[in-house]
Parts: sequence; structure tokens; C-alpha cells
Amino acid sequence: MVCRQVHDIPPITARVVEHRLHRLRCRCGHRTRAEAPAGVAASAMYGPNLRALAAYLVVYQHVPVARAAELIADVTGARPSTGWITSVLAPTAAAVAPTNAVILELLRAAAVLHVDETSSNITGIRWWLHVAATPLLTAYHLHRSRGRVAVTEFDVLPQFRGTVVHDSLSLYDAYDQARHGLCGAHLVRELTAAAEAHPKKVWPAQAIRALQQLNIAAHHAREQGQPRIPPEIADPLHRSFRHAVIVGLAEHPRRPGARQSVTRNLLQRLAARFEQVVLFARDLTVPFTNNQAERDLRPTKTQLKISGCHRSADTARAWLAIRGYISTARKHGHNVLDTLRDAITGNPWMPPQAIMQP
Repeated sequence: MVCRQVHDIPPITARVVEHRLHRLRCRCGHRTRAEAPAGVAASAMYGPNLRALAAYLVVYQHVPVARAAELIADVTGARPSTGWITSVLAPTAAAVAPTNAVILELLRAAAVLHVDETSSNITGIRWWLHVAATPLLTAYHLHRSRGRVAVTEFDVLPQFRGTVVHDSLSLYDAYDQARHGLCGAHLVRELTAAAEAHPKKVWPAQAIRALQQLNIAAHHAREQGQPRIPPEIADPLHRSFRHAVIVGLAEHPRRPGARQSVTRNLLQRLAARFEQVVLFARDLTVPFTNNQAERDLRPTKTQLKISGCHRSADTARAWLAIRGYISTARKHGHNVLDTLRDAITGNPWMPPQAIMQP
């Protein structure tokens, strides 16, 4: 017997459900009208499935508003306006607000946190987008400032007591109640640039090699279920890295005046923050890179490339609120359309309260 299976979907059409709210008068003259079902607030409106689809297309799939309206019309037969598509964002953001509040609480309690920031564009003006993330949580914050006022307003780091991984931007140093780990991928890129700028120097390659070998050793130790990298492996690599930095500082002495070369600044940072650089090798719960935060920022750049800048800060904040909710739900393996519809109908998905990421 030969079997052939064809997987297909039935034709999709928008269905109209009419609710007739009867009004009756009793013998005393009082008039009573039936209450409308929950969520039915107008004489004609689009339902939660179409609202979820609109938010999904615009926020998660980065479809421009006009094209989202066309896609919905072609696929479902409903013909929403571009204005209606845009109007979906604010109430959907309000619907996911309880979940985003829980996400912030869980981020503050996480063992390891990733933070980063990038520029954004709103009506041609530069804003700054900040992210706090773990493998299971994502939250965004939009602000005109890149600095401490924005991070404090975000209200994750001021209460954070775990390990924060970042790219060594100085503004994060103010939150010294947390333990800091520096992104190894950023450092390798900076050391590679130093090697290209000084091709005859040996120390950059030595420092890169030591960091990369420590990363390999950390991966191997985790795979073997070991609590730490064996000292006979870690100690020589730590010494090799320290030696590379010491040689580099000797070969790039301080210049007169306050302004130093990029290479000198890098070497001073590596020397002063050695323990933060190698924290990933001392504590195997700390990752080598800050890639988690960078991955969670990437969709915002994709949105700018495909759909252009946001037209207002309020629209951008609504988009980010929905995106943080979607990102967290996806990290937990949930269907985006289902979780959006649940939020729109008053039952937003919630992350488990007992999350404690390593």
C-alpha cells in the first residue's frame, strides 16, 4: 500500500456574529436591556482573533501597517483600515501590561541578567532603547537618554542583586550592588581590532587565545557536570591572559595628558576589570557573551529596516510592550497568536513565578 498525504488549510473567511440585545418593559414601566457579551463594546467591530492577527503581523513579523491590512483582506476577506491596524497596538499593550509587570519582577530576581542598549528612531529623532533579558524573559524600555536616568527609570538594575552581563558601558558601573561580568565577544572584537592596528604585536593574539580557550574549557566543564574548570586548566590560561595585558601595557605606555589611545584604554580596562573579564570561567553559571541581550534587541533593528521609524513615542512604547510579551512567551514555547488572543480577551499568559535562571 502506498500512502500520500496532502496537508492544506481550508479557505479562511471572516465570520460575523450578531448579538441582539433585547429591551423589555415591565408592568411598572421600567425598561431593561440585555447586557452585551464581554468585549462587545460597539455596534460593529473586529473580534479578538483579527486583533491578535493584526498585532502579530505588525509587531512580531514586522509587516508594515498598509501591507498588514492588505494581507488580512486577502486572507480573511475582512477589510480593516490602516488606522484600525494602528489602533490595535495601544489596547493590546494595555492588555499585556500585567504580564510585563511580572516579567520585570522576575528579571529583578534572576540569578544572571543581560542588559544592553541601542539607538532607535522616532519621527527622525534619536531615542534609546534599553533591554533586560534572560533566556526566558525579555523587557524593553524607551527613553530619550542613554544614561543612568534611563536605566534607573527602567527599574531593573537598581533592585538587582545577581550577576549582570554587559559590554562594559560605564553607566552600568553605578549599580555596584550587583556582580558584573563583561561580554567576552565584545572583548575579542576589541582585541582583534588592536591586533589589526598593531600587526607586529604578539600580546593581542595571546589574550584572544587565552579567552577563547577559557570559554572552551568552561563549555567542556559544564558538559561534564563539573562545578568549575579544573585549576590545572584554568590557572595557566589566567596567567597567560594577565601576561598578555601586562606586556601590552608596557608596549603602549601612557601618553602625557588625559586622552589615551584606544588600545591603551582597552588594556587599562582589561587590567582593572580582570575578575569581571574572567567571571565566566570562575562561575560556570555566567555565560561568556552578552548575546542574549543582543538577540533580543535585534528585532527592533529589523523593524526599523522594514517598516521605518515609529511615528510617536506612545506607538513605539506600545510596540515594545507587545514585543516583550511575545518574546517571553516564545521563549517558553507558546504560540504567539494564542497568547495574544488570550491577552486581548482578558486572560494574558503569565510566566511561571518560580523562574530563577542560572
